[in-house]
Amino acid sequence: MTEERGALRDAVRGLLAARPDPLWPRLCKEIGVAGLAVPEEYGGAGATLLESQVVLAELGRLLTPSPMLGSAVLATQALLRAGATELLPSLCAGDRVAALLFVEEHRLSGKSRLSGEASQVLDASSADVLLVAAGDALWEVAAASPGVAVLPCDVLDATRPLAVVRLDDVPARRLGGAAGLRPWLRDLACVALSAEQIGAASRAFELTHEYVRQRVQFGRPIGSFQVIQHRLAEAYLRLEAATTASWTAAEALAAGAAEGSTLAAMAKVYCSEALQAVVAEMVQMHGGIAITWEHDAHRYLRRAYADAQLFGAPAGHLDRLAATLLPA
Repeated sequence: MTEERGALRDAVRGLLAARPDPLWPRLCKEIGVAGLAVPEEYGGAGATLLESQVVLAELGRLLTPSPMLGSAVLATQALLRAGATELLPSLCAGDRVAALLFVEEHRLSGKSRLSGEASQVLDASSADVLLVAAGDALWEVAAASPGVAVLPCDVLDATRPLAVVRLDDVPARRLGGAAGLRPWLRDLACVALSAEQIGAASRAFELTHEYVRQRVQFGRPIGSFQVIQHRLAEAYLRLEAATTASWTAAEALAAGAAEGSTLAAMAKVYCSEALQAVVAEMVQMHGGIAITWEHDAHRYLRRAYADAQLFGAPAGHLDRLAATLLPA
């Protein structure tokens, strides 16, 4: 990690430790997290997606609810990719929140009136504006428009609210488009999510390592038992491999490399599986306290299994990898 990214990590970690309320405005105003990967001419910091990955990992460490993934990364990059920049200054400042909708099937009628449905939408309940990725085009819909229905989902992970959004003949403004917009955004979503996953896995490992050094059984810390050491070592190797997968995919996507899509799918699969494995060890090694509501272990477990299904289950991405890498 570069010195600048290390300083960014420390700044975010310090602010999260202070637990300000509300958090998001301070993250935006004091650190500028919402516009990290947006050019300065549009109100951003002019950094890259790699700086956004640093922030996402820190938010993932503490399972911090925020619009970083949905609004500050996916929405801003969708606007940049589509060549539509007028909404960016308000999003970068944290004054507005956007929700990105992946609509599989849509219908246009009249004068740009849009119908369709999207599931697993981030930040839908708090969004000021909806950005609809339909085909290769990006559309803007006011969140308060008649015909917009936001239906909160029952979620496994309470720190990540999701919603189904239905659009019924709502006024929409075409912002722009780009070839392969939706697949590229899906890849970006997988890579950005993988940063949160390695952050969560890192914190789960840290908490487990601390606990086994303190928990005494049969007159000695349980971390001194060889079986525990072996299991921790395996969890650590999974975490390191997942970190490499996430960062390699992020670097490829930021550089526009041809293998970016393949690496994004790999990161989604491996980081999902690694987080589940590390958190499973966390629960096992904490024993009975890990299943109590007061302990954080169950929260990390919920996040691990919920994240695995977000933006497509690992099995679907494995099928995509097989189709790409294996000969017909």
